[in-house]
Amino acid sequence: MFNQIKEIMKTKILTTLVLAFLCLTSCSDDDDSGMAPIMPESKTYPLMSVSDPSIMGTVTFEKTNNNMTRVKVALEGTQAGDMHPAHIHMNTAAEGGDIAVSLEPIDGSSGMSTTTFNQLNDGMAISYEDLLNFDGYVNVHKSADDLATLVAQGDIGQNELTMTSKTYALGSVDVPGIMGEATFTKRVNGTTLIEVMLENTPANGMHPGHIHMNTAAEGGAIALSLTPVNGATGMSKTQAGMLDNGDMITYDELLNFDGYINIHKSADDLATLVAQGDIGQNELTGEMMSYNLNTVAGSGVMGDAIFYERMNGEALLVIELMGTMAGDMHPAHIHMGDVNNPGAIAVSLNQVMGDTGISKTNIAMKDDNAVFGYDDALTFDGYINIHKSMADLATIVAQGNIGSNSN
Repeated sequence: MFNQIKEIMKTKILTTLVLAFLCLTSCSDDDDSGMAPIMPESKTYPLMSVSDPSIMGTVTFEKTNNNMTRVKVALEGTQAGDMHPAHIHMNTAAEGGDIAVSLEPIDGSSGMSTTTFNQLNDGMAISYEDLLNFDGYVNVHKSADDLATLVAQGDIGQNELTMTSKTYALGSVDVPGIMGEATFTKRVNGTTLIEVMLENTPANGMHPGHIHMNTAAEGGAIALSLTPVNGATGMSKTQAGMLDNGDMITYDELLNFDGYINIHKSADDLATLVAQGDIGQNELTGEMMSYNLNTVAGSGVMGDAIFYERMNGEALLVIELMGTMAGDMHPAHIHMGDVNNPGAIAVSLNQVMGDTGISKTNIAMKDDNAVFGYDDALTFDGYINIHKSMADLATIVAQGNIGSNSN
């Protein structure tokens, strides 16, 4: 019986080995006959919608065996019967630039076009490797008769956008309802695409914008002029690689910049701000502490003093009062001590405007130049006084303990 079982097992093992050999031979034959072709070296960039949100796609650069570059445009959402001219331009899409290479028009029925070349339109030789470092972008137009209307667009080469970005809030200022955000996106070459996106802008408006030095509470000179925001779309795009004074600035440097953004009502009314926001090291962290400011001597003025933490450790102090009168200006200070044991002025604050009941002050040091930031304010032995006017500092209209003296 044991020998019979042994023979049966031997037969099964031999059968398994034969089947395995046949399988390996068959699989090897299949692999040889169905071997995948070697794919050419290539790089693909997105082409985003512009005038028609349904049209978008990609542009792919392929290196050919004869040292040419094959450019394939593939769009979705195009219509049969349409032909869309396309070009590689110099500079970034945000800047605009001359045509460097004319591409074959995209056939609307397939959404495709293929162009092979090894030189620019001006005859200058350009390799596949050169194109991967090219300072350029691709435009796809609506038609040969309507080149002004773009259906798709995308940066290429060194201008390619990375996945690294930072968004800052832009709040309403003088025109209620207009607000939005500014997004900084890092390019492969280390420069920045700045996109401002606002809501509720008037369709016929053009809103100049700038990055300024210092915080919005302090104010400062223009550091970088932005492309005006188009009121019809609420958008603007700016290529940022250099400040207005000619100094180079990278994406990483902008994220640590001591600045803020102003968006103005118009070129003729720069004094009216429609949106504003701190950027870089001045960005608010989201941490805050609020203290009550109580009415004094029946003034009817009361409100809050709110400290906001900045990324650099400094503080934005916002005073919000009710009961102030239009036209009045109320001096304000942080004092040492408490309301029952008054002391000397430690920090002078921006005056509260009676029209709005608001003042904003950036706090980085005390009046004696000693460092004084957000954390210091929350533990400070002090209080805040709001005075009636510069001519009547003796009259206090609102007052409240802060820091270690708060209840």
